[in-house]
Amino acid sequence: MTKIALTIAGSDSGGGAGVQADLRTFAFHKIHGTSAITCVTAQNTVGVTDVAAITPKLVQAQLAAIFDDMSVDAVKTGMLLNQEIIEAVAKFIRERNVHPLVVDPVMVSRAGVQLIDDSAVISLKTSLLPQATIITPNLYEARILSNQEINTVEEMKQAAVTIQKQLGVPVVLIKGGGLSDRYQSPDVWFDGHNGEILTGERIVTKNTHGTGCTLSSAIAANLALGKDLLTAVKEAKHYVTVALQNSLDIGQGNGPVGHFFPLLL
Repeated sequence: MTKIALTIAGSDSGGGAGVQADLRTFAFHKIHGTSAITCVTAQNTVGVTDVAAITPKLVQAQLAAIFDDMSVDAVKTGMLLNQEIIEAVAKFIRERNVHPLVVDPVMVSRAGVQLIDDSAVISLKTSLLPQATIITPNLYEARILSNQEINTVEEMKQAAVTIQKQLGVPVVLIKGGGLSDRYQSPDVWFDGHNGEILTGERIVTKNTHGTGCTLSSAIAANLALGKDLLTAVKEAKHYVTVALQNSLDIGQGNGPVGHFFPLLL
């Protein structure tokens, strides 16, 4: 049977991140992708010029339309934009007992710019994250969630333990792409008992738009295929690395990763 995954995220008009990146990632993994759009952005490789939220009622209606008709094998969330949408999504997930759930807690961009307000951060921490199977914060987001400084792998490990225990999340994966290491891009995994450093080659390219979205959707795709969580994470990390090696040099800013890299070779 065809496996089905769902992304709950924003639309990127430039096609590099958000729902567009998620659906390409699902397709690469031979998964049928569905979507519930939370916001529409006007953006390109240079930046975001405008954003409009979808109403919480319509977000829930999109979710109901999918779950009332299809058997969804995995779900990921990305940009949820505001407190009202976060609460609506969290309520739906709780009532429908949605699992596995990969939460990319989009709060701060890779450049360190906060993307949602403080009330939305609180709702994310209290209503959605505790329901996740795994969360995938970047360094800035992990700092907010742990209230700790993170500049080294050792501090990433300490933050992962803090987040897992304080928020009740089964598994935390802190992404280390923002570290200053010239050669490695380490991510830190902690499941409440075991910690692991997942190393990977650092790819030197300015075209990194959508890496976080791609990683979380690749994890969801692998979970939909029935792989165990740690295997899903490792294979997703490898996918992102190769997609970065084949990133697209388009536009005047930071281009996207090459989701369909075999077709580009």
